[in-house]
Order: sequence, then structure tokens, then C-alpha cells
Amino acid sequence: MSNQVIHIIGGGLAGSEAAWQAAEAGAKVILHEMRGVKGTDAHHTDDFAELVCSNSFRSDDFEQNAVGLLHEEMRRCNSLIMRAADQHKLPAGGALAVDRNGFSAAVTAAISSHPNITIMREEIAGWAPSDWQHVIIATGPLTSPALAQAVLDKTGEDSLAFFDAIAPIIHYDSIDHEIAWKQSRYDKAGPGGSGADYLNLPMDRDQYYAFVEALKTAPLHEFKDWEKVPYFDGCLPIEVMAERGPETLRHGPMKPVGLTNPRNPTVKPYAIVQLRQDNALGSLWNMVGFQTKMRYGIQAEIFRMIPGLENAQFARLGGLHRNTFINSPKVLASDLKLKVDPRIRFAGQVTGVEGYVESAACGLITGRLTAAEALGSSLDMPPATTALGALIGHITGGHLEAESYSGARSFQPMNINFGLFPEVEITRPEGVKRWRGAEKTIAKRRAITSRALEDLRAWA
Repeated sequence: MSNQVIHIIGGGLAGSEAAWQAAEAGAKVILHEMRGVKGTDAHHTDDFAELVCSNSFRSDDFEQNAVGLLHEEMRRCNSLIMRAADQHKLPAGGALAVDRNGFSAAVTAAISSHPNITIMREEIAGWAPSDWQHVIIATGPLTSPALAQAVLDKTGEDSLAFFDAIAPIIHYDSIDHEIAWKQSRYDKAGPGGSGADYLNLPMDRDQYYAFVEALKTAPLHEFKDWEKVPYFDGCLPIEVMAERGPETLRHGPMKPVGLTNPRNPTVKPYAIVQLRQDNALGSLWNMVGFQTKMRYGIQAEIFRMIPGLENAQFARLGGLHRNTFINSPKVLASDLKLKVDPRIRFAGQVTGVEGYVESAACGLITGRLTAAEALGSSLDMPPATTALGALIGHITGGHLEAESYSGARSFQPMNINFGLFPEVEITRPEGVKRWRGAEKTIAKRRAITSRALEDLRAWA
């Protein structure tokens, strides 16, 4: 078989978008999908791009919302996923919600009728054969055990996770820095550190016990049987730790030892919450040891009880889920190629992007990059100032790997958000002496999105 053929494993949102982009560029594609011969615990049909959870693609506001910007960039890049979503959208206010059956049927019809795409219903139960020169693995969070084992064997035992225990991630500029102070425990610098590598948020006794009681009574996510995640002592949800006794958290992630509040050095905090820098830009910080299965609606309310986080804005909330994903910053190059086998690119949720649109966006980029190579050309990565570039940049190099509270690797799935974009300079309009209310935030987001679309035009 010709080396110009692109083999794509997985027909979800990422695989479908990758196949479409590559085929539209003129490359020949074989799309391998096991549904039809072997099902999964989550899917109900054999259609491509089946939506197994929500039918929402979230906000469609491309001027003030990062995922809305990603929608718009993908539309401008001839995205099949966005075309099908727009064709089958449902009333949902400012969000883009779709008729899930109509959406998947539209994607399936487009893929099935494309002259450059061949569909093979089969399970790829091992590593890609050596004569496959251009391969995209887009198998998502429900990667088959046989393929997952092949990935594990190829990349190493610490490079693949089957469950994610996610702590909340907070926008740095929403933290009260009159309360927080920077210090590492016992001033220990660690590799590449300064001895002031954490933000510390102090709690007195009353604040701590009120927080523990809120954790113990919080409503929790309910999972299907196949989604249930085993708890390990190193990644227990904080509410489970709270249930084990009122002092448990003080001897775990909230221990107040080795730290001194410079604003009140003679008073020892009863408990301390630590935040650790999560990305190279320094715009995102995660709550150390705060993985949780609390429902999203209550998480922000409870976490804002912590002094210094009263006005916290969350780039993502915490969670505990079944999910197969690779340690992308470690094993992937900046162009999403597997370092140990550059024939292979990964796309979609298996790379550590979170969300329908983010998965499809990853497929869009891998499809275009791989098609260019298969056709004897090349393609630059999208600029980091675009939503596409910021998302890929984060998973391949923007995340700061650090020792987690549990001792495990710290890379976790991420949605697109404004914290992943490089800073942008904004100035007040002439005659305006100071910003009022949310005016500065609105202006900053508009500047980021305007810059992104301008830079995308030059790239595309």
C-alpha cells in the first residue's frame, strides 16, 4: 500500500475531523473504527462522532469566550464537526447545542461519501504496522485495552493514565494577593524552583472547620458502573478525606507545617491551601491535592470559602473520571508526533484535551499536518496567539510538570480557556480615566480574540 495513505484509528470527533481535513487536502485516508464489530460501554450507535455525554458544545460567543473563539477558528478552517453542529443546532441561548442524532448522522454521511476516505470497521489491537508511514491515533477516553497496552508498551508505564484525578485550576489574576504569599514548604527550592514556588492561603480554626463541614455535605457526581474510578490513597477526593475525620485534611494537602505567613509571622495558620503554577505563562495555578467528585455547581461556592479565593475564577473545576490519556508534554513533540515513533500522531481526548470541540480541534490540526507531509509538503503549527495554537501548545509544552501531592505526574486534561493565551496589551479608550466593573475584562478578551482571528487568517 502506498506510503501516501494516512491511517486514522478512531472515528470519534477527533478522528472524523482529522479524516475530513486530510481528505479535503487531497490525501488518501483509511479510517479504522472498531464500532460495528466491537462496541464500547458508552456508545449506542456505530455512527462517527457520536456524542456520548452532553449535546452541548458550550458557548458560541467568539468575542468573549475561549471555546466560542475555538468554534469560530474551526469554522474558518473548514471544520466538518462545526459544519454539522451548525446544521443541527438547537435553541440554547448563547450556547451551541445540537441534535445529537442528526449531528452524528451528518458527520457519518460526509465521511462515508468522501472519495478520498475508505472506512474499515475493525479493531486495531496492537501497534501500527511498520508499513503504515502516516498514522493518527484518535481513540479517545475509551481506547480499547489492546491498543492501550500497545501505547503503554511503546511509551513507558508512567506515560499513560486510565483515570484522571483532577484538581481545580484557577486564573492567577483572580486570586487575592493581599492574602496569598509565595513560599515553598521549608523554603525548599526543588528542581528549577526558587523556594517560593507555591501560593499559600491561610485558614484559621473556624474557617477550616466550616470548610470541612461544607465538603462533607456537598452533593457528588453519580457515575455509571463503567465510569467508576478506584480510589488510591494518593488521589483520594478531598471530600472523602474530610469524611475520614475532621483533622485528616490538616495532615494531608492542607498541612500548615514548614510555612510562615509574612503578613502575620507570629500566628500559625490552622490549615493552609497551596496553589502550584500549572502553565509556563504563569496564568494558571492548580489547587494542590484538591481532586474531587463534587458536582460542578457547588465546587466554586465551596472553594470560594478559602481566604484569598473569594473572587476566584476557575479555568476548570475538579473531577475524578475514567479516562485514557497520554502524558503529552513528555511523549509528544510540538507537532503532536510521538517522539519514539514519529510516524504516529495523537489527536483528541487521548492527548489530554478536554471537551468535544477541543478534541475535534486537535483532530483538525493533526489531519492538516499529516496530509501536508503525506503529500510531500509541510505546514507550520498555528500561532500560539490563536485558540488552536494555544490549545496544542499547552498539551505539548505549556504545562509545567511537577511532583503532584500524590507523587504522580501532574499533567491533567484541560479545556480551552483564556489562561492558555499569551498576554495582550490593552489601553483605556481616550477620555476614560479608569475601568468600571467588568470593562477591563471585556476589553482584554476582545483584544485576545481579535488578535487570534487576525493571526489565524495569516496562518490559514
